[in-house]
Parts: sequence; structure tokens; C-alpha cells
Amino acid sequence: MSSVIASTRFSVLDRSRTREGHDGPEALRDTVRFARELDGLGYHRVWVAEHHGVPGVAGSAPTVLAAAVAAATRTIRVGTGGVMLPNHQPLVVAEQFGVLESLFPGRIDMGLGRSVGFTGGVRKALGRDKDDADDFAGQLAELLAFFRGTSATGVHARPSDGLTVPPFVLAMGEGATIAAEAGLPMVIGDLRNRGKMLRGIDHYRATFRPSAWSSEPYVVVSGTVAVAGTPEAAHRLLIPEAWSMAYSRTHGTFPPLAPAERVEALTMTAKERDFYESGLRGHIAGTEDQVADELETLIKESGAQEVLVTTSSYDRDGLLDSFRQLARVAGLAAT
Repeated sequence: MSSVIASTRFSVLDRSRTREGHDGPEALRDTVRFARELDGLGYHRVWVAEHHGVPGVAGSAPTVLAAAVAAATRTIRVGTGGVMLPNHQPLVVAEQFGVLESLFPGRIDMGLGRSVGFTGGVRKALGRDKDDADDFAGQLAELLAFFRGTSATGVHARPSDGLTVPPFVLAMGEGATIAAEAGLPMVIGDLRNRGKMLRGIDHYRATFRPSAWSSEPYVVVSGTVAVAGTPEAAHRLLIPEAWSMAYSRTHGTFPPLAPAERVEALTMTAKERDFYESGLRGHIAGTEDQVADELETLIKESGAQEVLVTTSSYDRDGLLDSFRQLARVAGLAAT
């Protein structure tokens, strides 16, 4: 195994994707079961996501789901990828993570993003609008102050005050600049636009300001990785998500994942076909040897300390087997 890969942490983001014929509650239970498997395989952390009003995603309350995941696992770190800070009051977010850290000390991460609701209706239901994302840096500073007991409000978040929950910034748009100026670890993707991702990483490192939270830059690269016995089998794991994304781009609705064989039998419009084929390109997929070679290149190019794998698929057994094979590629201790 490559020494570059061996020195890199491997983690997982599970977005609790719904599947055709399987409802949202089942998707959430799948996430908890999946996290238990990842814990046994030796992955470093598992994160859950926040989406509101999206038909294809069941994960809407990440801190609640993180509590269930942490309770079902033993050693793996658990966190959010992420809590969308503009949707919430920083005090409430601080309190939620303070509770999580109190219940599962030393295992909780606080991944934070700057997105707001996906549609106007969702934003209205949340009491937010697009402009709320513009003050993400201020919201972030307010949140972190609650853990240090230095909030300008004079309020002390309980039980968060004095606790340390590692914060991470999801670097979408201006996120790399905000992470660097705040002196926080950064999560950046995606692998399909490698040049843009590498420029974001370079900017982050060049402008990083050491902080009480992190003395030096810490880069997590995120994206889709699929491993199987043949390149064709790995490719098939990507098909459901590629079609779901293509459908959302052409119909404005993000659907549950469909089986690969049903997607392959579809008659697509030219526009759908273009988005679909684009969605299949640029990921890391193949046999263990092929994936090892691609991961080594990615890690060398980016200098990342960690890889966060975000793969979703209709085939849960195939997906789990992919993560088992990736654990072998990464040389995770439990394998």
C-alpha cells in the first residue's frame, strides 16, 4: 500500500438518500446501520447532512441523526456535513453540539455550511431568505464564541461553554476564504472539477490564519469513490445518483434513487442524457488497484490530510461492499 494513502484519514458522509420503494424512515435507519458497519471497518468519522423539503433526501435534522449514530457506534467520530448555519440561530446550534459532546465526549465534529433552503417555499418555511448566507462569517464567529464563553450577547450556552467541538467549514463558494480567515479546517469538493478544487485549496493555505481552533491548515477533500471487482461493477454504483442529479437539473425536483437497471432502460431526452453522462464522469471508480492509483494522485495533488467519501447508490449491499474494499485500499486497522 502507498505510504501517501496510509498517512491519510478516510471518512464518510452519508446523506440518507431515499430509494424507490423505500421510504424516508427506512433511509434514516439505513444510515444508522451503515455507520455501525463503518465503525467496524475503521473509518475515521461519519457525517450526516441537512436538507429540507427534498424528496430524495431524508436527512433533515443532522444533530438529531448524529445522536442516533453516535449511540449506535463505539469509536468512530460522528458529526455533520453539515449544519447549514444560516438556517439556525447560533445559540441553538451551540447548545445542540454541547449536548452531543457531553453525551459522547471526544467523538463529535461540527461541520458547518453556508447554504440556505433549496427553494423559495423552503426558505419561507424556515423564516430565511437567500441574503442570510451573506453573513455566514459573522454567524460562524458568534457560534464559536459560545464555546469560549465570549459571546457579545453576554449569554452563556449550556452545556457548550468551555467544551471543545472541532469545527469544520464546508467550502462552497466563499467558504475557503472564510475557513482560512477563521483559522478552521476546510472540507472541499468536488473531484469532478479538480482544477477549481486545487485552486481553492491553494487559496486556503495561502491565506490561513492560525486560531485557537487550528494552528495550521487542515484540508479534507470530498467526493464520490466506488470500488468493485470490475470497473463495470464500480461504474454501475454511480448510475442511480447520476440519473437523480440529471433529473433534478431538468425537472427541478430531486427524486429518490432508482435501480441502475431501470435507469439504463430509460429513454432520455438529449438534455437529460447530457446531464446524466456528465454526472458519471470525473469520479474515482474502479477496482482496488485502480482506485488506489487515483487516490494517490489526488492526495499528492491536493496535499489533503483526509478524504471524505460521499458515494450514494440504490444498491445498499454493493455500496457497503465498496466501502469494505476501500477500507482495504486505505489500510484501515479494523480490516
